[in-house]
Amino acid sequence: MDIARFSEELINSGVLAPANAAAMADGVDGADTYRKLLEICGLRSSAFADRVAEAHGVLRVDLDGLRKGSSLAEKFSLQFMHANALYPYRAADGALCVAVADPALTEAIEAIKLTLGPAAETRIASFEDIEIVLAQGRSAEAPATDDALDDDSKADDVDSLRDLASGAPVVRALDDIFDRAVAARATDIHIEPMQRDFRVRLRIDGVMRSLPQIRGIPHRALISRVKILSGINIAERRVPQDGRARIASRGREFDVRVATMPTSAGEAAILRLLERGNKLVEFGQFGFSARDDAVLRRQLAMPHGLFIVTGPTGSGKTTTLAAAIALLNDSTRKILTIEDPVEYEILGVAQSQVRQAVGLTFASALKAFLRQDPDVIMVGEIRDAETAKIAIQAALTGHLVMTTLHTNTAASAVTRLIDIGVEPYLIASTLTTVVGQRLVRMLCPDCRKPIQVSEEHRRCDPRLSALNVAVGTIMHEPGGCERCSQLGYRGRRAIFEVLEVRDQVRRMILNSADDNAIEQAARNEGMTTMVEDGLARCVAGATSLDEVFRVAALHAS
Repeated sequence: MDIARFSEELINSGVLAPANAAAMADGVDGADTYRKLLEICGLRSSAFADRVAEAHGVLRVDLDGLRKGSSLAEKFSLQFMHANALYPYRAADGALCVAVADPALTEAIEAIKLTLGPAAETRIASFEDIEIVLAQGRSAEAPATDDALDDDSKADDVDSLRDLASGAPVVRALDDIFDRAVAARATDIHIEPMQRDFRVRLRIDGVMRSLPQIRGIPHRALISRVKILSGINIAERRVPQDGRARIASRGREFDVRVATMPTSAGEAAILRLLERGNKLVEFGQFGFSARDDAVLRRQLAMPHGLFIVTGPTGSGKTTTLAAAIALLNDSTRKILTIEDPVEYEILGVAQSQVRQAVGLTFASALKAFLRQDPDVIMVGEIRDAETAKIAIQAALTGHLVMTTLHTNTAASAVTRLIDIGVEPYLIASTLTTVVGQRLVRMLCPDCRKPIQVSEEHRRCDPRLSALNVAVGTIMHEPGGCERCSQLGYRGRRAIFEVLEVRDQVRRMILNSADDNAIEQAARNEGMTTMVEDGLARCVAGATSLDEVFRVAALHAS
């Protein structure tokens, strides 16, 4: 069965939206279609593999079946197997097998079979299970290095540093860090110096996690390698520097934003990974409550006004705005965006990227946009008074302006705009909606543990009483399994609060009311807070109460 017929089956069964299938067919190379199809259809990796096996009439093997066999992966390149989601092994019954997640990769499968022999059988496994068994075969030790690299004194002058940074051991070490980060779904890599050594940590689902200690590689050499890749001056160690790089790992391409910072122990580097061609989440997939969904769709349909998404760095604000832009994107509207960087490419939308070096800033782009006759303008972030005032002016003159702010709650966006220098009457005249959001980790569906709330739970945990969680309510706690690396959580979703600026809130803005008063007025009109939205997801079994309170605070009524 080819990918087109398989996609059609998913559409007929209601698993895949026709628009998603069409977008994938237009923009994705056929060599990567099954992986992309898994991403857009919303099925769990194991359920997707079940459907692939059934559709192709091939035996399905699960993680336990792969483990009971003996690995033959040492005969092949680990990078090749990761990129093509292949795992060669001898099954418990003695059969030579190739576990595949994407049966469309016929050339790669045949290459494996040529080595194993004509008797090798093809069996379907999930992308996730193949990653797990390949990771178990990886040596936990750092790459072998030359003893000469242990002498950090050789990294004192620029020429020696450049030579060390370009050497095979350092290149392999950084490539291995990238590989581990991509495998773990990390969003950031932190290379942090200590007094006698350094450590590497990954931010996975918003939480830091350490990698095994890298031995035999000087810290300066690794930092210099990062600088060379990102176009940063390796001789300058006294001031912070920023750069960008592009890498490929496991068959995927990433843009990397690099920031270095001098510390008392040496230079630290933070690398943010942004996958190129990132899948755009559909607006309806965020899981908004019925009230919030209705408010957002109503306000996005307005011809003008100021629409703001708030939250800390890394809370998914850009993803929410991109989904809203995609919802509005049709032939009747001209949409312009200025972003830093462009994380999602949206067909039919004119997207620009901030370039400070040539004077293209949020403010200067906004000024230019007003001469381009747009209907909708998206500004990546309001950071200063100039940008805020131009955005307000655009909203006043018949444009729908969408942007982000760094605030703790939706209501505090008003205070933030006033602090920047925007007059309250201008805010009251233009602001239509503020969305506050945080990302919470989702419980691993394979190991989550149900609990029934009792009177004892309510006595021991005052949060349950404060949120009026009834006795007998079923909630869940994290467990721990190999699919989630024993963390109990896998993946993240947003929790929201949607503040609609109606007459009462508008009057309070004009009277310079504080955040708490504005929030209380919005709640009286039906707004649910992020904690209340998170509680609904806890009851649905998607996350835990501890996780909700890790990212959001409970406000008094």
